[in-house]
Amino acid sequence: MLKKIMRLIFGVFGGVIAYNLVYIFGFASEYSFSWQSIGEFFLTRQFYSVLLGAILGYFLIFYLLNKLLDFIMDFELKFKEISWKKIVIAVAGLIIGLITGAIINFIFSIPRIPRIGMPLQIFINITFTYMGFALAIHKEKDIASFLFARKKEEVDCPQIKTGSDKILDTSVIIDGRIYDICKTGFIEGNFIIPEFVLEELQHIADSADDLKRNRGRRGLDILRQMQNDDQIQVEIIDYDFEEVSEVDSKLVKLAQLTEAKVLTNDYNLNKVAELQGVNVLNINELANAVKPVVLPGEEMDVKVIKEGKENGQGVAYLDDGTMIVIEEGIKYLGDDISVLVTSILQTAAGRMIFARPKTN
Repeated sequence: MLKKIMRLIFGVFGGVIAYNLVYIFGFASEYSFSWQSIGEFFLTRQFYSVLLGAILGYFLIFYLLNKLLDFIMDFELKFKEISWKKIVIAVAGLIIGLITGAIINFIFSIPRIPRIGMPLQIFINITFTYMGFALAIHKEKDIASFLFARKKEEVDCPQIKTGSDKILDTSVIIDGRIYDICKTGFIEGNFIIPEFVLEELQHIADSADDLKRNRGRRGLDILRQMQNDDQIQVEIIDYDFEEVSEVDSKLVKLAQLTEAKVLTNDYNLNKVAELQGVNVLNINELANAVKPVVLPGEEMDVKVIKEGKENGQGVAYLDDGTMIVIEEGIKYLGDDISVLVTSILQTAAGRMIFARPKTN
């Protein structure tokens, strides 16, 4: 709709300017306007100049400014989620565009040009006002981050005690083990929950998928338990990076800004954060570190609960979930037996123990 309006404006001004140019250069046909001779007007040079000017204005000028017009194409969609920041930036763009057009009109004395001065002045004002508005809308996020982000850093960041505090991500909250670890007192400092992490949790809790919905609600329940525990200091901060869309990227950026550590069990976030110099505490790595040390040759009692992937293998589990692969263990399926450890395999996913039945 806006494109059509701009096309019509360019067409009208193109016709007006072309009509006056015919008189300026002395090409105008002799014609005296009257209702009786109105049909003769369509045979004059003035009419053809207006027609040509309107066509050029409608198509040529629009083509030259088409990229600028594209900036405003999604305005109607953005209007539904418009914020006061967007309003301020859009108004500022309008004012800057209007001032720029006025300066150009003044410097080049556009209003003094005979006959076409006034149409050109209006055309320049409309064009630059539109350009200022379109650029402001198109670069709204960049302008907002430049104008408002620094002020927000000065206000919010001192609230975070850098160094000893931990920023919790969504995965570690949903996991739930963080609450049990916090109760032991092994992790000190405040636990920081950014507002964008809460929003992601709420989005998961409102999901149509039953599994996701239950995970989201579990995460919210864990947070509530942590807040109600007097021994655990939980702080929710209203801090966001509007120019960043991914939650993981926001966490890393916030950790860089505050020098806090990120508490997670997300393997990918762990690696990305480490590459950017952010200290990460991974719950899975902690769980692997506190598992009992088992050495080759040690004896242990286990129960074979299922068949392994290879022929003849049996599988058992320790209390901490460590998998034990037993050679020739399939024949002891369902039995409690003693096994000797032959080797241990440590992987990113955890630890796997290989053993064989103990022979008397």
